[in-house]
Amino acid sequence: MESEQLHRSYLDLTTPHVADACMRLDIAVRCAPPGTVPLWSGTHLVGRARPARHFGSVDVFLEAIDRAEPGEVLVVDNAGRQDEACVGDLVTLEASRAALSGILIWGLHRDTAELRTIRLPVFSLGALPVGPQRLDPRDPAALESAMSGPHRVTAADFVLGDDDGVLFIPLDRADEVAQVATTIRDTERAQAARMHLGNTLRNQASLAEYIAAREATPQTTFRQHLRSIGGEIEE
Repeated sequence: MESEQLHRSYLDLTTPHVADACMRLDIAVRCAPPGTVPLWSGTHLVGRARPARHFGSVDVFLEAIDRAEPGEVLVVDNAGRQDEACVGDLVTLEASRAALSGILIWGLHRDTAELRTIRLPVFSLGALPVGPQRLDPRDPAALESAMSGPHRVTAADFVLGDDDGVLFIPLDRADEVAQVATTIRDTERAQAARMHLGNTLRNQASLAEYIAAREATPQTTFRQHLRSIGGEIEE
């Protein structure tokens, strides 16, 4: 899926919609570590992953940006370190000027005020004023893959982030994931609209029927029941 189509397809999809769609499609749900949050609320980030592993110098980020296509997301692997910030205002401004969609950091950022002014979506584990005080040997594959918690991310993935967190999804499954997530989103919105009109979720979910079915067949699950009636609340 091309960058522009990716942005159109996921513009109005949240990470919960997409996580549920991945579960339904038996795609492994890969999330950035809990606590990976945007610098401001209401952020929505989507784009193909452009990985870069940090070893103490920003040159790896500049090389990654130089290789990147517009709309991609710089995925920074700093091994979740809490003793240094690895991305600041200049790298963020460079990424913005190169038309990247945003930056995801497994680690910390700094220059928070400047980053908010630049307004490029940045997700990280938090802020710290001090930058790297080390320079480790660089892996030759530093631009080929990045880790985010336990998950390996490559250019074969795309990134979706919002206030609930960040997901990594195989790029070659983007279209079908978007289709299923759209169905889930529309069903949930319709259910919410009916609730505002007085039709309870218990009634929409035919809860009494489910309880009766479960008593008759204990292995019956609520998810199976919801699928049978076309409802959504969990996947």
